[in-house]
Amino acid sequence: MDNRPRRKTSETVDTHGYCQAEIEVTHGFGLHARPSVIFTRLAKSFPCTVEIEVNDSNVWLNGKSIVKIMGAKIRRGSILKIRARGLRAAEAIHALRALVERDFDEEKKHGRSA
Repeated sequence: MDNRPRRKTSETVDTHGYCQAEIEVTHGFGLHARPSVIFTRLAKSFPCTVEIEVNDSNVWLNGKSIVKIMGAKIRRGSILKIRARGLRAAEAIHALRALVERDFDEEKKHGRSA
């Protein structure tokens, strides 16, 4: 388990079906293939749009596309903004944020110090 302090995260919910959260990626290798698959699989399980922005790039990517997520080369320490719009948007953001905070449910330590 990584004991480094996490950056404080934020979450915004409005009454029009829009929700956004910001979180730091602490997984040892970032979003490589396996975490990307887990993330997009969870995002696809919700009937709303899911988009991500990496490190304030102002480029919003389809959070349900494995190609877009892996192509973003999201590394450890990257700041993700996740936004969703539509039905169950708040639930989607809460679930995706929790997944990132749990390091994609991978049990083993990752990174060079593992």
